[in-house]
Amino acid sequence: MVGRRVGIVGAGLVGATAAYSLAMLGTCHEVILYDIVPEVAFGKAIDIGQSASYSKKGTIISAVEEPSGLKDCDIVVITAGVPRKGDMTREDLLLINAKIMKDVVGNIKVHSPNAVIICVSNPLDVMTYVIHRMTGWEKNRILGMAGTLDSARMAYQIQKKIGFGSSQIKSMVIGDHGQNMIPLPELSSVGGVPLSQLVSADAMEEITRKTKEGGAEIVKYLGTSAYYAPGRSIAVMVEAILDDSRIVMPSSVLLEGEYGYSDVTAGVPVVLGAKGVEKIIELDFDAARKADFEKSVASIRDGIRILEENNFFA
Repeated sequence: MVGRRVGIVGAGLVGATAAYSLAMLGTCHEVILYDIVPEVAFGKAIDIGQSASYSKKGTIISAVEEPSGLKDCDIVVITAGVPRKGDMTREDLLLINAKIMKDVVGNIKVHSPNAVIICVSNPLDVMTYVIHRMTGWEKNRILGMAGTLDSARMAYQIQKKIGFGSSQIKSMVIGDHGQNMIPLPELSSVGGVPLSQLVSADAMEEITRKTKEGGAEIVKYLGTSAYYAPGRSIAVMVEAILDDSRIVMPSSVLLEGEYGYSDVTAGVPVVLGAKGVEKIIELDFDAARKADFEKSVASIRDGIRILEENNFFA
């Protein structure tokens, strides 16, 4: 267990829930919280640390005041950023969060130069691209957590529709982490039985629609975005990397010719292991799915274009 250090930048609801999930699972030796408001990180580290006394494996939960405290981490999870507010435009949000990301990544490069970075900040696919440009690291060491969460939301909708097999549901969502995400019912199954054998075409369309609306539905009730499912999804990815599990999960990664695209990050199925992204799996698409994926990539490129036009990468 020694040396399995995970840093989490941003001790808000998502970051803290990820830390709690990792502590309960005993996935790593140490979880280090950093937040721009140090009191938040310290308070949550104490609370989670006290809860870890009842977990099966001892996990050290600590907090640091400065980014320099995120030293020699094996994995750094970035949840930092601001939500869209009031009359803030998409361009405003992109530029604000990209600037935050630039600062965060600069510190990670100095203090944890060998880490794998998992991006959770929104807009997720564009922020993952920013990390690639800011680090220049090997592409396998940088990935975005989106498809893992969206696939969990799809599995939830499948279970609600059929009423059984919750732990046996396998689902897949690719594309961007937004309205152009692409749930793939044709690749989803329950206990090995294809979903198409269990529900009607109309039901599959409803599952797809509700998957896309999964985050918005939570905001409607809570007035804030989700954190339990995102936190758990982060923990699943961290565990796969630290344990070299080599599981297949959709993640936002840099494409360099895969699916016919380059210099863009998008959600596709990958093999997660000790090196981060061990392999990108290329799916065979029919014409309709190719069009869906093209639309999804275009929306991500649009965000990258906004940053380029504002000389962000200069």
